[in-house]
Amino acid sequence: MRENSLLKKLQEGRGVAGAFCSIPSPSVVEILGLAGMDFVIVDSEHSPILPLDAENMYRAAELTGIVPITRIGENSQQVIQKFLDAGTMGIQIPLVDTGEDAKKVVDAARYPPKGKRGLAGSRAASYGLAEPMDQYVETANKQIIVIVQVETVLALENIEEISGVEGVDIVFMGPGDLSSSFGIHGQTRHPDVLKRIEEAGDVVQKAGKIAGTLGRDIEEYSYWRDRGFQYLCTNTPGLLGGATRNYLKPFRDYEAQKFG
Repeated sequence: MRENSLLKKLQEGRGVAGAFCSIPSPSVVEILGLAGMDFVIVDSEHSPILPLDAENMYRAAELTGIVPITRIGENSQQVIQKFLDAGTMGIQIPLVDTGEDAKKVVDAARYPPKGKRGLAGSRAASYGLAEPMDQYVETANKQIIVIVQVETVLALENIEEISGVEGVDIVFMGPGDLSSSFGIHGQTRHPDVLKRIEEAGDVVQKAGKIAGTLGRDIEEYSYWRDRGFQYLCTNTPGLLGGATRNYLKPFRDYEAQKFG
């Protein structure tokens, strides 16, 4: 099992930049890796991506050095295990509202005695051919990143409990669902949303965990980095759409001047 370069950067205190990828395409992952992204979040929560799709996306990540994380929409050991066995280097589970929810995520991601993950000669374990299984288990328990998403008022109320769960590496504040939880849908930079994320981030960092949220542009990225957040990301549709609009704008302006 290869070293998790993302984990190493985070442990050194660096900020990292990645992107959610809801497009079931190894080529997109490959491009993100070649462009220099630190990590990609294969998003099976908000897309039709299944473990079989994800497996080839992980292969593309391995070829280009980008670290694959997977957002899995169900806090179920069997579902989580399929993506881990396929080769993801981390799991990101949404709507974690309590410490009990967070512990369930850890149990699914870690092998005994640190969790309850089932052991098999899977792709992640190089089919049992590259190293002894006991060595693989030890490495996997150290290299797999466990991320839980805090996205509701209830989760904010339980942020200390969630952050205190052993085995959780990153607590990611999801501003989209938080804004919905506050009744201000989509207003991810609303002062109330920012304030609550900042407060939660302080608790997370005091617990010795890494805080994460969205960093879609330099203003947002630097805002959260200045507050100690390290794990920051955007999304591939936004990158593709934004780049396309920026590319087209001068052409549209030219045509508007020419034809009125």
